[in-house]
Formats: sequence, structure tokens, C-alpha cells
Amino acid sequence: MRTDTGQLFRLEDYRPTDYLIPQTSLTFDLHPERTIVRAVLSVERREGVSASQPLVLDGDDLKLVGLTVNGALLGDNGYRATPERLEIAELPAEDRFTVEIVTEINPTTNRQLMGLYRSSGVYCTQCEAEGFRRITYFLDRPDVLSVYTVRIEASKAEAPVLLSNGNPMEAGDLAGGRHFAVWHDPHPKPSYLFALVAGDLGSIRDSFTTRSGTKVDLAIYVEDGKEPRALYAMDALKRSMQWDEEVFGREYDLDVFNVVAVSDFNMGAMENKGLNVFNDKYVLADAETATDTDYAGIEAVIAHEYFHNWTGNRITCRDWFQLCLKEGLTVFRDHEFSADQRSRAVKRIAEVKTLKAHQFPEDAGPLAHPVRPRQYREINNFYTATVYEKGSEVVRMIRTILGPDLFRKGMDLYFERHDGEAATIEDFVKAFEDASGRDLSQFALWYEQAGTPNLSVSYDYDPAEKTFTIELEQSLKATPGQSRKKPMHIPIEFGLIGSDGKDITPASATGAEVTGDVIHLRQRKEKVRFTGIGERPVPSLLRGFSAPVTLASELPHEDLIFLALNDSDPVGRWQALTKLLTGALIAGVKQVRGGKPPVIDADIVNLVGEIAANETLDAAFRALCLTPPGESDIAREIGDNIDPDAVLASREALIKAIAEAHRQAFAALYDKLANTGTFSPDAESAGRRALRNCLLDYLSVAEADPSHATAQFRAADNMTDRAAALGVLVHRFGDSDSAREALGAFEERFGGDPLVMDKWFMVQATRPGAAALDRVRALMSHRLFSLDNPNRTRALIGLFATANQTGFNRADGAAYDFFADMILKIDRENPQLAARLLTALRSWRSLEPVRREHARAALARIAATEKLSTDVKDIVERTLG
Repeated sequence: MRTDTGQLFRLEDYRPTDYLIPQTSLTFDLHPERTIVRAVLSVERREGVSASQPLVLDGDDLKLVGLTVNGALLGDNGYRATPERLEIAELPAEDRFTVEIVTEINPTTNRQLMGLYRSSGVYCTQCEAEGFRRITYFLDRPDVLSVYTVRIEASKAEAPVLLSNGNPMEAGDLAGGRHFAVWHDPHPKPSYLFALVAGDLGSIRDSFTTRSGTKVDLAIYVEDGKEPRALYAMDALKRSMQWDEEVFGREYDLDVFNVVAVSDFNMGAMENKGLNVFNDKYVLADAETATDTDYAGIEAVIAHEYFHNWTGNRITCRDWFQLCLKEGLTVFRDHEFSADQRSRAVKRIAEVKTLKAHQFPEDAGPLAHPVRPRQYREINNFYTATVYEKGSEVVRMIRTILGPDLFRKGMDLYFERHDGEAATIEDFVKAFEDASGRDLSQFALWYEQAGTPNLSVSYDYDPAEKTFTIELEQSLKATPGQSRKKPMHIPIEFGLIGSDGKDITPASATGAEVTGDVIHLRQRKEKVRFTGIGERPVPSLLRGFSAPVTLASELPHEDLIFLALNDSDPVGRWQALTKLLTGALIAGVKQVRGGKPPVIDADIVNLVGEIAANETLDAAFRALCLTPPGESDIAREIGDNIDPDAVLASREALIKAIAEAHRQAFAALYDKLANTGTFSPDAESAGRRALRNCLLDYLSVAEADPSHATAQFRAADNMTDRAAALGVLVHRFGDSDSAREALGAFEERFGGDPLVMDKWFMVQATRPGAAALDRVRALMSHRLFSLDNPNRTRALIGLFATANQTGFNRADGAAYDFFADMILKIDRENPQLAARLLTALRSWRSLEPVRREHARAALARIAATEKLSTDVKDIVERTLG
């Protein structure tokens, strides 16, 4: 475990390496506890660098066994080696030379799951961001690109499958029951994209023919017996490859493309060149074991990692400060892919929900940072919603500003200019400027300034002049290190809706720049005056959620209801409804804290019922509209002095009011939506299930009876319906015989499937109430629970901390103490996992005073612990601020 060194890395301190490594040859002699790695590095000295300048290579917990330079041993003063660093001072005078390094590592005891590790009998690597240095000494940074040739030797019985990056070159048997395979990747890549997998794995195979006629062999490797569950992932991969050719003109560039699914993995997946390694939750699916959400997740993550082949691999990032250049851009690409495969409106709303639930709180708290950070202590802690989700939104805004044609032209230019290079944000933005002729220098502030801008909007209609004026003002709160913020270029998609529900086309617009249906806000305060408006319109702003901002608008209650029923933009409809529901929920919280029961607005209750009954709307869209903002969403909108118990009480009161008002209509619709055919994961079928399961929860509340949920649980022929029914039984009737019987039946049926049992742990971890902590403690003693498996840890402890607001935020602080104990325990084995779990406390300052002090004390106890990992020390210190 790397403990904190205190080193702070700054963007302005970047400088190129003195040496390059254009070619790397690796030989792995795999053994469970004593793997020998022989690295032959072809090193080049940069022009102007003196031969007296030492070659300094990164390491992490390495044992050096052998070292030669140009085949010669070095004297005692020729080098200095520690587990974290190899400095070679005795170097040849010529600018090109060879360094051979032999290291010994223990994959079995590597519980960090970084570098080369062995889990469930499979050797696997994870090298992003700085894991390669746990394998051999190297210039382990993204701007050092090398062509790799890899030879793997292993026991044929233990590891019949030997995989690495690139194309297979040679394979054969060795003495003593061992065998070997050689792989070569012709494309220069940084060390973080290196991959090796060796083990006893089953596979499914297919092929894809590129548009230029090249046949690519495809394979997905999984645990033996689970091959049929990888078929959907293979289908998603082939669709991704075709889509990237059609939409971005990107063609695959190797003879093979391999995917491996492993059960112990810190991340969702990794885009290693030609050999993607996946957490098996994003590969394995069938109707019996996977929900519709799982299917959609597999489709998106398979696409994301494949799309990295160009946005991340062929063009990588110069340094880790440019991480959003590959991640934000690739998230945008996978979002667009999913939107084309499914309902674009539903997908967009899901993206906005994720952004608001995860990135907005990050922007508002002590972990706020720009999309391109200016400094970091531990890069693993910057794989954040800001880099990924907000980074995607920034790319989306570029397309909104330029339009789809110029956006595609800019992307083509970016690929043409920087293929094979390690690029920067400046390179990316410049490609769009040159392709469009537009100045994007102000827009580039989105990459530099932390925080979520707020838009304040007011309106004025002049019937005599037939003009409608919108006044906009942007503000951005100060964040640590960035006290003075400059005005941003904010693209605001809009519509003006007449009384007939149709958009009004203005005769002209003056003031702020307007292009088509986009207002370009560039100053702190600007006005737009539309002429030729014959009636007072209802304005619809931020259509499609065109910018990641908050919106404070003067629209009255009746206008929001009108938008929820009439806006031609589904995202605008959903935003109007959400604003109404959020307002009602916040009012309810105030009433609860004042000792009164919440009074629910009948207009809002009726509106929800009207939307539910509107069969012209997509079923998945109606399900989203019927789902009230979550407890964390309400807390985020309140902002401070949060009482989670009052928030839950307000939300439950709203659900009950809606359920009782529409009980008969919901029952009829629930029955109408009953499954009548073979399960299909397509978007339309998934939407019907989503709506029906949303109605199941309302019916269970209205009837105060578990019979509907019990019947659905017993009759379900797919995991989506079964898991939804189990959730209702546990969350609504957790102490009943029905809930206990369902949990027992679920465990008996799926106890041998780790991914399905994660759902079993999750549903219990998220059951609200103060007793949740006792349940979580008890579940940690379950025979199937292990802190060594990141998926299981996230399912129980992670979901308890992030998705059980009342259980985790107990007034007595006991859950915070428990959580601190778990963070410290996990940190000893897997710092990356511990640090990511710890971000659950990023909003501790927004709690009411008693809970806030308990949370602070728990964080302070973590911070005071000796020998914290760099990962956890960085998070806890920034969280405490």
C-alpha cells in the first residue's frame, strides 16, 4: 500500500521525460506467488539531454532481481533501487540503448487489484492509472508511448488461456506441463493500457467485418459455464463497432478484439488496447439473472470501452490532468450510442438524473474540481463524476454551439491531427475552432472553472408591442482555489409555447446572440427580446438540458403544469414536473420539521395521474415521471440543515397521496401492462416493465398489503420483475412473513450466483430506517459476504452509505462510526476502493448540526489514523477541508 508522500502534482509543472521507450518486450513466467517479469526496454535519449542525466523509472512495491544496460551488469554506484524507484546513472554515451530489468512479484497477495493480481484462479492486470509500475520499473505516465511484444509462460492446466494486447503471434508447449503465447501490439500505447489475462476460461466467438472489408475475430472470455450469458454483450459489441463507423467514421484496427470478464475488479471495465477487461457485472446477462438496468448498463459499458479504441487509445492524454479528454469525450460517445439504440428522450433524462445526483453534489462540496483539474495528490481519486459526466456535457455543449455538421467536421480534424499522439484539451478545442471558424476561448472556461453555474431568469411580455423579453443572469459560487469566476459561454436551447401547445416562431431576436433555438449567454447578465409574439408564451428553457446548470425561474405554478403537459421537448416536460414535485416535497419537509403532516397539492397529484394515463407517451418516460425525486435529490435542492428523516417522511406522504388518489386507475394499468410474451431486453419492453413496476409500488402503498408484490415475485419469469417485487416487499413490508419468505426463496434460488446475490444484499442495505445498521452488520457475517470482493462491498456497504439516507445518517452517529471502521479496514487491502466509498460523506456539511458533528468526528478519526493510503488521506483531508 502506498502511503501518503505529501507530493502534489500541478498542471503547470508538466515537462516531457528526458527519455523515451519506443519499444518494450515483456516476458512473464507466471506462478501464483512468485511471478518473474523480464522487461527489455529500448530507450532513447531526447535531443539535448546529457548522457549524465540518469534514467529514473517508477516502481511500486517491486523486488528487483536483475538489471543490465546493453547486456552489461552495472557497478554498485551505477544504479539505486528501492521498491518505488529505479535510478540508473551508469548509462551509455549513445542516444539509443537497451535496459533489461527483472522483477519478482506476488500476484496472489496483491489485494489492491492494481498491477498484476490473481483472483479466483485467474491472473489479471489493471494498470490505469499507475498500476504498471507494480509489474516492472517503467516511465509509467501516459505521454510515453511504446510498441509492446509480450510473451506469457504458465502452467497449461492452471491457465490454458493466455492473452495480452494486440494480435496473437505464436503459441506452443514447454517442458513440465507449461506453455507459452506471444502477443504483439503494433500501435504505440502508454503503459496504463497494458493488459494480461491468464486462466481457465470459457469463451464465445464471433466476427465483424469492417467497412473496408477486414474481418476482425471477436471473443468474450468468461467463467466456464457462463458463456450463454455473454451473448448480449457480444451483440452490443458488434452494434458498437458498426455505429462508430457510421456516426464517427472510426474503424477498428487490429485482427482480434478480446473481452474478459472477471469477478474481482475495482472499476466497471478497462479499455486496454485489443483486450478489454470487464467487471463481470457489465458482461453477464440473461432474463433469469439480469434486470433491464443491467442490460442497458452492459450495452453502454461495452460501447464505452470499445469507443476508447480511438478516444483514449489511438489518441491518448498527454498527462492525467487531461483525463476528461478521453473519459468525458467517450462518455458522450456512449451516451449517443445508447440514445440511438433506445429512446433518446428517456436516455437523456437518465443522464440528467445521474448528473444531478452525483456531479452536482460534487461541484457543491469540498471535493469540487474543474473538469480539467489543476492539481492532484492521488490521480485515482479524480475518476469522478465531474471528469466523466460533466466532461461529457462539455462535449455536448460544443455540438450544441456548432451544430452537428461542424461538430463532426471538428471531430474528424481532431482524429486526423492527433492519431498516435498524447493530446491536450487545447488540442481538442483547437480542432473545433479550426473546423468551424468560431472562437471557443471563452467556452473553454468550462474545462477550467469548478462549480455549477446558476441561471436566474425573468420574463416580460408586452402585448401592445407583441414582444417577449427574457432576462438572464449567470452566477458561479467561489470554490477552493478559484475565488473569482469569469462568465461562461452557456448555450440555452429554448422554445416559446403558445396556448395551443405549439411552439411560436419569433419574427426576430435582439440582444444576446440567438442561433436557431439556442440562446448564447456570454455575459453575466443579458437580455433577449423576441418580436412578433401575438400572445403571452410559456417559455421552455434548457431544452434537452443543454447546459449543466441550475435554473432559478419566475415561472408560476400553472405555467409549470402547462409545460409538463404540453412541452414538445420530453426533457422539458420532465424538468417542469420535477420542479413541481421538488417544490411540494420541500414544502412537506418544512411542515414535518414544524410538527405538522405534509399537505400535498391536489393539482400535482392529478398531474401525475394524467401523465400516467397518457398512452401517447413512451412507457419508460411515464415511469420516470411517476418516480418522485429521491431523498438525496430533495436534500440537494434544500442545500443545508438537512434532516433525512423529515425528507423521507415528506416523500412518503407524496407517494401515499398519489397512490390513494389513483388507486383504481393504477390497478387497471398495472394489469394491462402484464407480461404476455417471451422476455426481451429491447427498449419498448423494458419501458413497459419499468412503468408496471413503478405502479406496483404505488399499489402496495395504497393497499397497505403485500399481496400484489408477493404474487408478482412468485410469478415473475425475469429478474427485472422479480427484483422489483422483492424491493417492494423488503422496503414496504420488511418485517412481514411475505418479505422474509421472498428473501429466503431468492437466496435459495440464486445463492450460487455472485452477481445476483449482490442484488439480494443491495435490497436489504437500502431498506430505510434506523435499524438498517444492525441489518448491515448482520449481513457482513453472512457466508457469502467478503470485503475482498469490490462488487459485494459496494453492494452492501457502498449502497448503505449512499442510497439509505435515513439508515446511514442516523441521529446518534453510530452508522458514521461503523463506516469509518470499514474504511480503515478496507484501506489496508484496497485503498482505491476505500477512497471511493469514502466520498459518500462529501456532503456532510449540509446535514443538520447534530448529524453534522457526528460525521465530522468520524472523518477526523479517519484523518488521524497513521499509515493511511495516499488515496484515503487525500479524500479525507479534502472532505474535511
